[in-house]
Amino acid sequence: MSSTLDFLGSAIAMDIPAVQRVRAAYQRIATADRPEVWITLRTPESVLADAETIDLRVARGELLPLAGILVAVKDNIDVAGIPTTAACPEFAFTPERTATAVQRLIDAGAIVLGKTNMDQFATGLVGVRSPYGAVRCAWDPERVSGGSSSGSSVAVALGIADIGIGTDTAGSGRVPAAFHGLIGLKATLGLVPNTGVVPACADYDCVTVLAQELPLARRAMTVMTGPDAADPRSRTWPSDVPLAAPSRPRIAVPREADLEPLEPTYRAAFACAVADLEEIGCVVDRVDISGMLQAALLLYDGAIVAERYAAVGRFMATRPPGADPTVSSIILSAGEVAGPAVIDDLDTLRRAKSAAGRTLAGYDGLLLPTTTEHPRIAAVQADPISINRRLGTYTNFCNLLDMAAVAFPSAPAQGAPFGVMMVVPAFHDQVALDLAARLLGVPSGDPLPDNGIELTVFGAHLRDQPLNGQLEALGARFVAPVRTSDAYRLVALDTTPPKPGLVRVDPGRGAPISGEKWLLSPAGLGALLARLPAPMSLTSVELADGTWVVGFGCSQEAALRSSDITGFGGWAAYLETAVAASG
Repeated sequence: MSSTLDFLGSAIAMDIPAVQRVRAAYQRIATADRPEVWITLRTPESVLADAETIDLRVARGELLPLAGILVAVKDNIDVAGIPTTAACPEFAFTPERTATAVQRLIDAGAIVLGKTNMDQFATGLVGVRSPYGAVRCAWDPERVSGGSSSGSSVAVALGIADIGIGTDTAGSGRVPAAFHGLIGLKATLGLVPNTGVVPACADYDCVTVLAQELPLARRAMTVMTGPDAADPRSRTWPSDVPLAAPSRPRIAVPREADLEPLEPTYRAAFACAVADLEEIGCVVDRVDISGMLQAALLLYDGAIVAERYAAVGRFMATRPPGADPTVSSIILSAGEVAGPAVIDDLDTLRRAKSAAGRTLAGYDGLLLPTTTEHPRIAAVQADPISINRRLGTYTNFCNLLDMAAVAFPSAPAQGAPFGVMMVVPAFHDQVALDLAARLLGVPSGDPLPDNGIELTVFGAHLRDQPLNGQLEALGARFVAPVRTSDAYRLVALDTTPPKPGLVRVDPGRGAPISGEKWLLSPAGLGALLARLPAPMSLTSVELADGTWVVGFGCSQEAALRSSDITGFGGWAAYLETAVAASG
């Protein structure tokens, strides 16, 4: 898939000390001359002091996964000692504590540059609804930056910050990512705590990551995820979480009728993205997503919008001078929603979620265009509601229906950035990351979450063998080829399908046996064990490097009745020899 990285400012080199990276960032801030990006920019002296501390910690040997990474934080997310405004001056307060998600980044070595501009109270997808000024697109100042995480996205696109932290309720991280050729990660609701985040729609808000590269975005998301007792909506990974996309994924894409909102250049670009799916070996089917698109309307045009009044409506009712007129109108109108209407729409959402599950059953992901068009600032100012509504056509329903999404760049649309999303069910975040990585041609890194159990296989569960599908169906992730110590022998069991048995002997009386290491969820391992037929077993296996992992073995009794094939060094080599002999 073609990349849109040409639209981005080059990132500051990762292999230089944090102090040098900070100096380079402030030079870029001066050169870019985009004051509307920031609501509060920390002084160079204070940020350099943080950088010196990080460099010292690294020099002492500390392992910091985000050492020296520069972060731009959306100004509805608390950073201790820096005012939080949510882009409304009269709302400003100075928190004593940093939001949980941002504090985790700081603890991992990241450095906060400042707080960024946004659509006021995270109400908008355009980036122009702010008394601090409209945030202009990084590569075309006459176009919108996208919102509501506008400043964070532009700071990353200009190469000033390595990652931007935003929020995404209706697409506020994904839409600006699409406009700038960035990665936008919107995790499953609740995996990243919202403690210290000014709510927009508390049940559907999600802290998001923007970055130029997928591996860095994934690394930041890994750091931020995890339960927080202070967040009542915090969630943990289920025991059966999938840790990988299958080798031949099935991907759903919208039918042509559901793509009508796209402008012509975007529609052509999306057709190229679908062709890229097929080129990398995915099975692609067109499905009817009209029910999901209808559900998307409930976020602003239904009673669910009452959550926005619950968040800041009482404050907006005081008519603060800095209130954006469009935002004020939306939030204050939400205060007129009747209670029964909210219950009705919640019931509608439950039905829509169930219907979406049926539509996408059997598919590993749903590929969508991120948004419909890239408007000019003047057009949005002339029509602030309709254009904004269109931009959320494909993003609004994700949180309403409890889905995760990865937004990433696709082939340009007539020379301009164009973005797509891989949308997956809740907790299938790693599947979306894997699929996006394959389309981008980059590594997806370690799995999210990192709580998989290692399993070694030596026979019919190896890749390209008949039972490997059992592992893929459980969301298992291939790690690497391995070899046992020399304390094992391999036998050919009389089973259907044919499979080997691994048995332990005294050290030096066996031979290293080739196999594969996989990762799978705790529940996945339990499911595999529950259907394991005799004489197979799961046991601890010693690898050549001296480590012990769970692996397949067989009973001594069965081994005595079977042919010893240890000399072949592994099941694959034995099968190759057997095939050659039969030919």
